[in-house]
Amino acid sequence: MQPTKLIQHAAGVLLFAVAGTALAQTGTTRIVVAFPPGGPADTLARVVANELSPIIGQNVLVENKPGGNGAIAANEVKRAKPDGTTVFLSSTGAIAVNPGLYKKLTYNPEKDFVPVTMLVATPEVLALSPKKGMKNFEDFAKAAAKGGDGVSLSSSGIGSMPHMAISLLKRTTHLNILHVPYSGAAPAINDSMGGQVDGFFGDISGLLKYIEDNRLTAVGVAAGKRSPALPDVPTFQELGYPDVVAINWYGVFAPAGTSPEVVNTLNAAFNKAMQSEKAKAFIKSTGVDAFSTTPGEFKKMVTDDTDKWAALIKEENITVNE
Repeated sequence: MQPTKLIQHAAGVLLFAVAGTALAQTGTTRIVVAFPPGGPADTLARVVANELSPIIGQNVLVENKPGGNGAIAANEVKRAKPDGTTVFLSSTGAIAVNPGLYKKLTYNPEKDFVPVTMLVATPEVLALSPKKGMKNFEDFAKAAAKGGDGVSLSSSGIGSMPHMAISLLKRTTHLNILHVPYSGAAPAINDSMGGQVDGFFGDISGLLKYIEDNRLTAVGVAAGKRSPALPDVPTFQELGYPDVVAINWYGVFAPAGTSPEVVNTLNAAFNKAMQSEKAKAFIKSTGVDAFSTTPGEFKKMVTDDTDKWAALIKEENITVNE
């Protein structure tokens, strides 16, 4: 065995040994996802589950618990034993947006969960219907400066990350933008392609295939740098709006009370799983950015995003029927 491979093998054996002592030996670990099967979060969870199983020496199952803007999945994990065998794979919404959106939540993200690691992050991209004749952001801005309703942008629902991105764009640019909420990303994207609305502001991972086959036109990325998946699309910073930054991330959380030893074991295991070839293929095909964070680094990111979106929700007076 080559020296490098020997080191990698030794590291893998050590991680497996640590996992065996730190995690409860139930034989099964559950990854609870707040979204239905088939979406980006579910696909990510299944890729990770497959790679995680041999690392921790247990079966890893993905359980879909959609509904309640993430509340159903959150409460499922909140009630679980804090032994590392049940974790929550969540996007920004249920953890960092909901606290500012709902007056009453059946869970408290800060008190009920322990951040384990971020897995991937995807910037929001403004994608317009080719049927509307707007080929770049300048065209969009001119249309939005006109009277009437200006331009219409769809989202996957009130309080969703696309809604946050639209609100941030509207507040920063002072353009005349009509927000049209849908019950999910799929119908919002379909109507954007069909021209019933002018566009959709959503995850690159969910829009990439429609942009690549010219069914939607990408005109701006809400990130600090251009996306490798869309190298020709400018950032809003390049367009003169550096404050338009909207990143949707997906990360892992354990129930409150989970010991630091177990959290660190899970952190190492999930980060190792994300280094697999299948995980790398998922990252490349969807245009997401992979992240490997410590629990402390992830906690800081969650806190910063919670404060950011709560301030925007308050300033824009965004409400939801509870």
